[in-house]
Amino acid sequence: MRGKVLHYIREHGLLQPGDRVAVAVSGGADSVALLRVLLELRSELGVVLAVAHFNHQLRGGDSEADEHFVAELAGRNDLPFFSARRDVGEYARIHKLNLEHSARDLRYRWLERLAMEQEFDAIATGHTANDQAETVLMKLLRGAGTRGLGSISPVLMLEHRPVVRPLLEVSRPQIESYLAAIGERWREDHTNRDHKLTRNRIRHKLLPLLERDYNSDILRLLSQTAEIARDEEDFWRDYSKMLVNRWHRRAHGLRLREPEGSGFEFSAVAVQRRALKHFLAEYGVAADFQHVEKVRHCALGDGSIVNLPGGWRAKRDGAWLKLLPAVPDGTEPASSHRYQYRLPIPGRCLISETGITLEATLVPAAAAALEPPGTLLPSAVLGPEVIIRNWQPGDRFRPAHTGVEEKLKRLFSEEHIPADQRPLWPVVLSGQQIVWVRGFPVAHDSAWLPGSGEAVRIEVVEGFGRAQAKSSLSSL
Repeated sequence: MRGKVLHYIREHGLLQPGDRVAVAVSGGADSVALLRVLLELRSELGVVLAVAHFNHQLRGGDSEADEHFVAELAGRNDLPFFSARRDVGEYARIHKLNLEHSARDLRYRWLERLAMEQEFDAIATGHTANDQAETVLMKLLRGAGTRGLGSISPVLMLEHRPVVRPLLEVSRPQIESYLAAIGERWREDHTNRDHKLTRNRIRHKLLPLLERDYNSDILRLLSQTAEIARDEEDFWRDYSKMLVNRWHRRAHGLRLREPEGSGFEFSAVAVQRRALKHFLAEYGVAADFQHVEKVRHCALGDGSIVNLPGGWRAKRDGAWLKLLPAVPDGTEPASSHRYQYRLPIPGRCLISETGITLEATLVPAAAAALEPPGTLLPSAVLGPEVIIRNWQPGDRFRPAHTGVEEKLKRLFSEEHIPADQRPLWPVVLSGQQIVWVRGFPVAHDSAWLPGSGEAVRIEVVEGFGRAQAKSSLSSL
């Protein structure tokens, strides 16, 4: 196993000499094996290790015992130990989020914050070939395309630090054999045996069935599928972006034909689907395959108007595909289309009237100093939450780096934001002051400055899963 992990790290360039690495250790077999094998390899790799443990407080005394076990493991190997705890169940309940997604998001936020504060170069997690295979099968059963089938990548980029997965070619039986050979203990999580959870049914029923009765090499084949899907998704993402940039105009339209007889209408079906998916995502429209197909047929001239999530509509207008929100014409928002929401910091809020989600994330001061001016707000000023509402006539705003406060209506006009988009355009208030407007720098008087402490980033993401803006976190 040692040689296989070393080869995988070097093949994918996961770690470099001199790297300071925070190893995320839950206490389970996978993460314990990751720590032990990296300890064996640290001289050869030239890396410095530390142990990080996040207590989700989901299993009562067992969670406390896990934390104690990992702390003892770190101490036994003379490694720095960092820990944090959060009541994930309570967080998920308050914010009406999936429990597994809440645990993952809180864990990764803390790991990145730790990496920034302690100047770690990378975070290492113990995802294995079994995790990869389970994720591919789970995504396939849910109807995922190549993006979903790409599953767990060797490197996941967070905002400022990479998460690396050195064990992705190592199976769980190999890990348990390795730990037994070196006499290392680990903790068992009894919730991993709960067959009510889809992943556990795949882990304990479907995957063993496929391996036993259909293909004994299924782990490797599913891992190859994920690698192929990732590479193809990288190509399509860049290619689709290039096409949409060429065919796109500011007024929410996609040009369907070029003067020389090329363009969307003359492209292959696969190219049309990819371009539309990217185009819709630019406006926060989380379109599935059926939505994309309806829009594609609309763009090819079947005369239909397609209703999309969030009240958006797509229709063909001459040589253009136009994307419009389902609101009355004009610039005055009807009372029935007004909205107001609370956005916790950190946290997310779905604006059902537009189909987009705003997310507020905390940014450590050290990381904030690396961001472009005018993109962040000071945490100390905003407090625990802000208010999201739609633009209203008379709203005034002074974006960072501008001279005077102006009416937002004029700023919208200068930025060529269509009139039919403006009634539902989101603004964020701290108290009575507008501090953030979609598409603009933050408010001049509220912009984060060096020495202001922790910062807050507010941005649009797709649905409740990261757009991508970020990178898509895997389901693990």
